[in-house]
Amino acid sequence: MQRYGSGEADWFEEWFGEDYLRIYQHRDETEAEHVVELIERFVAGREIRAVLDLGCGAGRHSRLLCERWWTVGLDLSPALLKIAHREMPDAPYVRADMRELPFGVDSFDLVANLFTSFGYFEDDRENQRVLLCVHDSLRPGGIIVIDFLNASEVRTHLVPYDERVENGITIEQTRAISADDRFVEKRIRLRERGKEYIERVRLLTAGDLERMLEAAGFSVEARVGDYGGGQWAEASPRTILFASRR
Repeated sequence: MQRYGSGEADWFEEWFGEDYLRIYQHRDETEAEHVVELIERFVAGREIRAVLDLGCGAGRHSRLLCERWWTVGLDLSPALLKIAHREMPDAPYVRADMRELPFGVDSFDLVANLFTSFGYFEDDRENQRVLLCVHDSLRPGGIIVIDFLNASEVRTHLVPYDERVENGITIEQTRAISADDRFVEKRIRLRERGKEYIERVRLLTAGDLERMLEAAGFSVEARVGDYGGGQWAEASPRTILFASRR
């Protein structure tokens, strides 16, 4: 597996491990069902033989996608993939960097990138590289769906600080927009454990994402603002894009 950057661990390599699992083990399964149902409605009538869950984490969406289509889950985190394998021992999961997908060209009919599993990289050329790799892995006419944060909603309703207790651990979360106005940053401090992590995601607007998709060889077919398929607006909770490979 190719390593990028200066040799120092990226934030996502540090954070998506055992502590992440302890804190966020009760993700919303109903929400996951809704986004997969949204995808199913969008691709109705298309032939879907193979699906890639890109950034699958512990397999919350992969399990639902597998009920509908043959699905491969890909993630970089060994800890999250261990959970995914435990939940579905026979399902195919792959550990790899999304900037260097280990699949042949024209391998998939659908690639799902869900729950803001994009925009992790400092250099936008690396984020663009992900889309180029997805393009090559999709068959002509294949679909990518990106479920991303809504940058305008994040800027308007950013909560600077909160804390809660989860599994006996006090979790302090501090959020801010980076000084260069390009990222939303969340620092997570586990008080009793004396550990601190960071999440750092690009504040890409819906327009930014659409331009990146077009540049990677996709045609954007739809933009929606929530898991029910509602019309996108500045105040929408999500930015969900469907695009087809040209």
